[in-house]
Parts: sequence; structure tokens; C-alpha cells
Amino acid sequence: MRNNPFSLNFGKEPGRLISRYSQIDEITEVFRSDTPSSNVYIITGVRGSGKTVTMALLMNNFRGRKDWITISLNPNSNLLQGLAANLYACPGMKTAFAKAKIGLSFGVNAEIYTEEPAAALEVRIKKMMDIIKKKKKKVLIAVDEASNSENMRAFAGAFQMFLYEGYPVFMIMTGLYDNVRRLQDNKTLTFLYRAPRFELKPLGINAMANDYREVFLISEEEALEMARFTKGYSYAFQVAGYLKYKSRQSLEKLIPEFDAVMEEYAYEKIWSELSERDREVIELLAKNGKMKVQDIIRETGMTSGSFSTYRRRLSRGGLISVEEYGYCEICLPRFGEIVRAWT
Repeated sequence: MRNNPFSLNFGKEPGRLISRYSQIDEITEVFRSDTPSSNVYIITGVRGSGKTVTMALLMNNFRGRKDWITISLNPNSNLLQGLAANLYACPGMKTAFAKAKIGLSFGVNAEIYTEEPAAALEVRIKKMMDIIKKKKKKVLIAVDEASNSENMRAFAGAFQMFLYEGYPVFMIMTGLYDNVRRLQDNKTLTFLYRAPRFELKPLGINAMANDYREVFLISEEEALEMARFTKGYSYAFQVAGYLKYKSRQSLEKLIPEFDAVMEEYAYEKIWSELSERDREVIELLAKNGKMKVQDIIRETGMTSGSFSTYRRRLSRGGLISVEEYGYCEICLPRFGEIVRAWT
């Protein structure tokens, strides 16, 4: 039997995926232009919406091109040291750095030695950037799951300086809506506040249905039923496909195992990151289904102003839909049923 083309692993590019061509093409075109309108893009969405895979596909559009250096950094490490080490290790650049008497020691402090010792790591990186710029190369940095951490703020501040001084640096960041918003709200990081932000929306139902039909050789009706069941949630598309491929059972028979996987791999984590008030709203929607905004306000005792804050956060976080004016409803598949079981 062939390997399952669907995957339960977060961040790993599966064998079958629905690519977000419009966003990927737009960012690629902007970065490659002679006068890019932005050097930074931020991709947000609920866990499992495909942020990491989308970023990986974007990076693939630049990786291997002679005029681009692509670097992926771990947000939980010292990002500036990581940038310095990755730049130094780039094929074809180490010789140029050596000629300029720039050396990198991979010791505990990863110190860089230059003709004139620099006081800060940012200045040391600039010496490498000078050479990169002279060689007419560009640097694209990817940071997955960024948050408002001290590490990230320090790196973002240095990146802002690189931009202001005309270095050819670009960055793609992914993160949960709240985490990115807190980082962007930092008053000293004005470039992040202005950076375009893509909120990953649900995948297209027809695109998913076509994929299911191709893999399982099922009828259009059955494929559409599976696609609609996922509500366009990228991870649910993978889970439903994975379980179907493994057992070939009907969708109805897959639901118990689907719930178990979604609860363990996605929904428990999503729930743990919600505030008490967020949970109160979700519990109401889980219990009642689609609700009028005025009914939610009455049930929770919130004011109209305070509820609008939670509604906006839950909507941009990918947990509820507010597409129908005056109404809210949960937009993740089986999340309401699972929340009801918890509460």
C-alpha cells in the first residue's frame, strides 16, 4: 500500500495540500520587484490553518536562486546569532567574508572577528551585509511562530535598522493573531506595525473536494460532503483525508476518530490559550450554535464595546465566523461538539 498522502504532523508539507496561490504569488512578486512595496509580510491564522506550510512554499520560490540567500530562524533562540551563523555558512559567501577578514567562531558566544572589533552583534552582521549588497544578493529570513518575546523584539529592532540603512533584507513571519498583534503594538517597531498581514482564511471547498475525488476515486457528492465537513480548516482537511485513506470508511464512521485526533493535536492547545472570557463566548456558541450578537451580550453580561473586542479577536484568530451581520458562530469543524463534551 502506498504511503498515506495526508499528514497529521503540524508544519510538515504533506503529500496532498491546497496551496494558497494568490497570497504566495503576491508576496513573491513584491519581493522580486525592483522597488518592493514592503520588505516584510506577516502570516497569521489559527493553529493548523497552514501558516508554516505556506511560509515553506514561499521560501521554496526563492531557495536556490543565485541572487537570494534564504535563512530560517528559530524564534526561541538568539535570532541575531542565528542570522550571523547562517549568513557566514552560506555557500559562496564564506570566501568573500574571509577576504574581508570576517571570521566566525562557533563557540559558546559565537563571536565574529573583524578588522575593527565591533561592540554589538548588529554591527558585525552589517559588515557581512555590506559584502552581500555589493554582490547584488538579497537575504530572505523566515521566522515561524513569532511572539512578543525579548528575543524577537531585539531581532526585530536590528532588522528595522538594517532596513533603514538600505540593506537588501526581507522577512516572512508567521504567528497566532494575538502574538503578532502584541509584537506589532510595540511602539519602537514601526516597520512591523505597517507590515502587510495575511490572515489565512478557510480553504476553498471545491478545491478540497476535487483533491478528495482524485485520491479516493469517490463521487462528487461524497467528496463535497467531506470537504464541507472540514469547513475549510486546513488541518481538518489533512485529518479527514488521513483517516479516510487509512480505513476507507464512510465519513460518518470516521467522526469519532476524527474528534479524538482533533482534540489531542489541535483543539486542546487552542482551548488552553483562550482567556476566560473567550471561553465563555465559545461555550455559548457551542451550546446554542449560531447566535445573535445581542443575545451573546445579554448572556455574558458584557457591554457592546467590550464584546466587540472579543468578537474581533476570536474572528481574526480563526475561531468564529462573523460573516453574517449581527451573528456569530464557531467556524472550526466539530470544535463546538468537543467543547460541549469538556464543559
